[in-house]
Amino acid sequence: MAPTATATAAEQSQQHTKKAVGLAALDASGHLSPLAITRRSTGDDDVVIKILYCGICHSDLHSIKNDWKNAKYPMIPGHEIAGEVTEAGKNVTKFKAGDRVGVGCMVNSCQSCESCDKGFENHCPGMIFTYNSVDRDGTLTYGGYSSMVVVHERFVVRFPDAMPLDKGAPLLCAGITVYSPMKYHGLNVPGMHLGVLGLGGLGHVAVKFGKAFGMKVTVISSSPGKKQEALERLGADAFVVSKDADEMKAAMSTMDGIINTVSANIPMAPLFGLLKPNGKMIMVGLPEKPIEVPPFALVARNKTLAGSCIGGMRDTQEMLDLAAKHGVTADIEVIGAEYVNTAMERLAKADVRYRFVIDIANTLDKAAAAPATTE
Repeated sequence: MAPTATATAAEQSQQHTKKAVGLAALDASGHLSPLAITRRSTGDDDVVIKILYCGICHSDLHSIKNDWKNAKYPMIPGHEIAGEVTEAGKNVTKFKAGDRVGVGCMVNSCQSCESCDKGFENHCPGMIFTYNSVDRDGTLTYGGYSSMVVVHERFVVRFPDAMPLDKGAPLLCAGITVYSPMKYHGLNVPGMHLGVLGLGGLGHVAVKFGKAFGMKVTVISSSPGKKQEALERLGADAFVVSKDADEMKAAMSTMDGIINTVSANIPMAPLFGLLKPNGKMIMVGLPEKPIEVPPFALVARNKTLAGSCIGGMRDTQEMLDLAAKHGVTADIEVIGAEYVNTAMERLAKADVRYRFVIDIANTLDKAAAAPATTE
């Protein structure tokens, strides 16, 4: 298990010798500004990564504003990290300088429990998140809105040569978040009918993976204006407006499963009606309030409601490899570091198709010309 003792300030100073800069929120206003930080020295099992791109996940917005009441400031968000290896510890066997790599939602775990042994580090009680978490040495973890990062090699994945780093970065959260439940709940079989509820950062990737698996994919959305984009741009087979009673009735009992990406509290019973007997709805969105599920909506036709949270490292690499094979990437808007606060305002209004990605390598230094310091 992970050690519980924390390092002294002097020990932390010795261990954290690599200078870096990031975009940090200092309080619940969520405003991001440059901050000078240090990263730990390269351990024997560590990979040092120059960050080139970092996606902006909606959870980044929730975190910097302390919506989940667990914020630790200063906070440097970002868990969709794409970059290049600049150094590898002496025990590292999987990576070398120059490799194209990524880091997702976690940077460590106990590495010895049953979940870790089975490749499900995401279920480890000692999992350490990429940011807003306490690392083994007692310091805060800082995420990918920064110039570089040092990570244990187990929690680094390789980007296939065919995948562009900017469009691939969001897959390290959004991609694995929808891929994992599709794999483990059997919603990856050619010819099956998959419903994708919500067409945002998660939903648009779910559509693409569904098609990569050879499935019939129907987008379920409350926004009729997204129909053309879902069908023509993303390749969905059908589109159902959830507020249209006739369209919902026509789609009743047609779907083998639904990936629910919506973070709003919406009526659930009509959605269960779309499932065939033995159908499954997998929750990957996080509504703020408890959801209401009428028991008969599940019991009467043997339906299942389940949840899923990211995925283990083995599955994350598998997901990237499959995505590269089938040309699955995120639809993105690349921004400079100086634009990040405006991007957060737009994200709060769902004004992005479908993921912001920060061009860290080319813009962070300019934005951080005169950063504050943690000293």
